[in-house]
Amino acid sequence: MTVIRAKHVRFSFTSYLIILVSVMFIITVVLSFKLLTVDQCNCAVPETIRYYEIKPKPKSKLISSKHRLAVLVPFRERFEELLEFVPYVHNFLNNQQINHDIFILNQVDAYRFNRASLINIGFLQTKTDYDYVAMHDVDLLPLNTNLSYTYPETPFHLAAPNLHPRYNYNKFIGGILLINREHFQLVNGLSNRYWGWGLEDDEFYVRLKDAHLNITRPENISTGTNNTFRHIHGKDRKRDTTKCFNQREVTRNVIDKQVFMMLCTRF
Repeated sequence: MTVIRAKHVRFSFTSYLIILVSVMFIITVVLSFKLLTVDQCNCAVPETIRYYEIKPKPKSKLISSKHRLAVLVPFRERFEELLEFVPYVHNFLNNQQINHDIFILNQVDAYRFNRASLINIGFLQTKTDYDYVAMHDVDLLPLNTNLSYTYPETPFHLAAPNLHPRYNYNKFIGGILLINREHFQLVNGLSNRYWGWGLEDDEFYVRLKDAHLNITRPENISTGTNNTFRHIHGKDRKRDTTKCFNQREVTRNVIDKQVFMMLCTRF
């Protein structure tokens, strides 16, 4: 009698355990299905994200300038420099009463860095509400308060060769260049064909000269290459300087609108 009861108890416990596991499994499946249906998971990308449109902030009451500056900053994986750049440049421009906004143009794909295309995209997205742009490196901070970011009648190279801490050749127009909307459109922007670091500025210099635009630079600046700007580029960050064969631009007459459209949808 005792043996039969023990077998009966073991049989009952096993049955209850199987039933319990089965019930828990059913509940888990039902809840998982219900959560998905209740939340109505929609994997489609909303229009507001796929075609992001930059809207300017309301004008500050403290700044009465009629001109609006878009600071265009080509960017990729330089977060340490960015954290220092944005508040510093924002305060620097506010001190000059410059009506401005800063736009970080982040390249997130797996292709080689294309600084020129990022600037072109930034211009296309801001040209309606801003009448001039600053093509600005993220690792270059102005120190001399006499460096003016005001509206330029002609292309204005702020980081002049006699002031830049690293690049000093006469045709250099990189680092920081201010240009108004009309002149940027006149030369059809920068070439999209320069992948990796360098040369797109040199080619842009030729475009400006071909359009008979006079490039101006700061005057009466008492500081020099060591104390006009602060270069915050990390020494451990290597630039992609490898060039492709026949990379130099062959025509400057037409903007590659297809490239713009492709990149704008990924902006």
